[in-house]
Amino acid sequence: MNDDLIFIPMLAMMLLTAAVWFYMYAKRITAMRRAGVRVQTYTTPDKIVEHLPEAVNYSANNLKNLFELPILFYALCLYLFVTGNVDPAYLIAAWIFVAFRMLHSIVHCTRNVVMLRFRLYCVAAFALWFILGRALIELLLVYFTTTV
Repeated sequence: MNDDLIFIPMLAMMLLTAAVWFYMYAKRITAMRRAGVRVQTYTTPDKIVEHLPEAVNYSANNLKNLFELPILFYALCLYLFVTGNVDPAYLIAAWIFVAFRMLHSIVHCTRNVVMLRFRLYCVAAFALWFILGRALIELLLVYFTTTV
């Protein structure tokens, strides 16, 4: 199997992060103009929350989420590539992670239905924990079979 394939879902996550970032600023700049408050008023995240409608901040909250579990995802993708362990099961799990993080971002940035968002988040997280758990088991098996 071509280990480079693991970079495709990894890049897809990066594109998702970029898309949320652009969406966030499009929403914020529009809302700031409508609010008619001096730009210098928005000096901290708390002041942004204070002066803009709640829905405007959904995408900012989602952007923060994209620097939590996805960091582990990126590290695991690199680990799998470096160790040459990329296989179909890892790729499927990686794509499940990406797909459900995309759905999570869509919900979080728009309607923000909490239970739906949580379910989507959980599916993505379980896919990530599968990758991590399997990688750890494989590493331990290699370690114990070569040292014993």
